[in-house]
Amino acid sequence: METFDLLSTVEYGGCSAKLPAAELSRVLTGLPTTPDENILVGIDTHDDAGVYRISDELALIQTTDFFSPVCSDPFDFGQIAAANALSDVYAMGGEVMSALNIVAFPANVPLEILREILRGGIEKVKEAGGVMLGGHTIVDEVPKYGLAVTGTIHPDRIATNAGAKAGDLLILTKPIGAGIIMAGKRIGEVEQEPYQAVLTSMKQLNKGGAEVMRKYGVNCATDITGFGLAGHALKMGSASGMTIKIYADQVPTFEGTMELLNLGCIPGACFRNLEFVETDATFNDELDYERKMLVMDAQTSGGLLICCDRQQVTAMLQDLTAAGYLSSVVVGEVEPFSGKHLHVTNLLL
Repeated sequence: METFDLLSTVEYGGCSAKLPAAELSRVLTGLPTTPDENILVGIDTHDDAGVYRISDELALIQTTDFFSPVCSDPFDFGQIAAANALSDVYAMGGEVMSALNIVAFPANVPLEILREILRGGIEKVKEAGGVMLGGHTIVDEVPKYGLAVTGTIHPDRIATNAGAKAGDLLILTKPIGAGIIMAGKRIGEVEQEPYQAVLTSMKQLNKGGAEVMRKYGVNCATDITGFGLAGHALKMGSASGMTIKIYADQVPTFEGTMELLNLGCIPGACFRNLEFVETDATFNDELDYERKMLVMDAQTSGGLLICCDRQQVTAMLQDLTAAGYLSSVVVGEVEPFSGKHLHVTNLLL
């Protein structure tokens, strides 16, 4: 296959770009709903996926996600996009059943590149234990790829973002800083080793994390993607009627992330996510600016944020580490609602 840089087809690389959360929330308000007694998780709580009950023993998880290239290699891009889409099923504690490709591809780019993207996606679906059923392709100036995914779960064992309970501790399973590292790579401030570490993390499925969640009966979790740790934590707090406290100084980071922030390398998505959370968040006065922006950083195929009973946290951390999530650590806790749904501070003041 001829050498081809996928990022040459887009204006910028980096993590999956989303519409500004604040504007999107405003536009979606008031849309008609489709009530049904079998909808177990719908759009009301802005959860990771929808869940529809088929029987007393079976519910389907349905989700979709796709975006433009986040890296130069098409096979890597296919894996990352697929892992990102599959993650919504895992965030709810489910198992992947099937997937459909979603493809937009330029007419002037060699189709061998498309083949590699699709091969990467198929490999991840196979790793997830699912099957690829087909998909749909259109022509577009900028390549885009992702999946529509169907998963399964028992109706009584769904982990949603609305089940956080006061006293729960919050475990994060992957480092934060992917968007910052990718931005630093574009301007020549990131070496290959830390860049490769981010790609490896983005390709890692959250399958093992979901298995640990099921083992411990977790009923509240979310995955960290485009709205950043702060944005997804805020959604959890709002859906649960609680205040989520994030200890910014405990958040694990990819190598070089804090150095880039100190240099002023802050992706635009950080500012959009800050705009989304700031009206329903409080920030400790002693929180430094770099840590504040860190928790706003948009992730692609990020880790799971898991609510864990305090009595189980040591055992769960051990199991997550054994499952390959070596950065798993407690990054916060759930408190009774105190006027705002998100509070960002430091544990060590």
